[in-house]
Amino acid sequence: MMHLLTSPEAWAALLTLTALEIVLGIDNVIFLSVIVSRIPEKQAHRARQIGLALALVFRIILLSLLVWLIGLTAPVFSFSGYGFSWRDLILICGGLFLIAKATHEIHGEVEADDGEGDAKSPRSAFFWVIVQIVIIDIVFSLDSIITAIGMAQDIEIMIAAVVIACLIMYISAGPVSRFVAEHPTTKMLALAFLVLIGVALVADGFQFHIPRGYIYFAIAFSAAVEFFNVLAKRNRRNTRKKPSI
Repeated sequence: MMHLLTSPEAWAALLTLTALEIVLGIDNVIFLSVIVSRIPEKQAHRARQIGLALALVFRIILLSLLVWLIGLTAPVFSFSGYGFSWRDLILICGGLFLIAKATHEIHGEVEADDGEGDAKSPRSAFFWVIVQIVIIDIVFSLDSIITAIGMAQDIEIMIAAVVIACLIMYISAGPVSRFVAEHPTTKMLALAFLVLIGVALVADGFQFHIPRGYIYFAIAFSAAVEFFNVLAKRNRRNTRKKPSI
């Protein structure tokens, strides 16, 4: 352990892997922000805490099962000349779930359907939110940890990077969720991102890798445009409120 603390290579690996885990955690934060927007704020806060805690637990468990995890990348069956592993199947199912969930939410927003929260009791709605968070946490954790294994050799560095990234996700999840809840156009943009991320996961499962840099650049560019749009709308509202002299 001491040689890691004094090794420049170990610190460089920690910083690089932490940055990568934070970027990969954007998917988690966007999903959490959208999924908790239909339940009361008190329950939403608890759901974010449970979701991010589970994300951390799943990542550490997967790191402790490195041999089993690496075995998930071995093909289990072939179809049309393509070999599919358990990792591929998990990514495909998770991606399809994301696409279906985001499409359902977009339909609800377009149809102005607020009946989903009324149709279920608060307890069952909270339980269903947690179930969905667990499903997506497993998918994102698998993708994140397999990336970490390819970048670092020491499990201590991997665990430290994952813990730091989850802490930053925890700090940012609340403000992001409130911003999404307050601005309907931002929520629609977040849902579109989830569809895009779901497509990328399905493509990965079929061994057609879409560079994540393209996706995150699209997210960053669209988020910047939406930020200026919200800022302009707020300035126009403040201008109308000013009394004319």
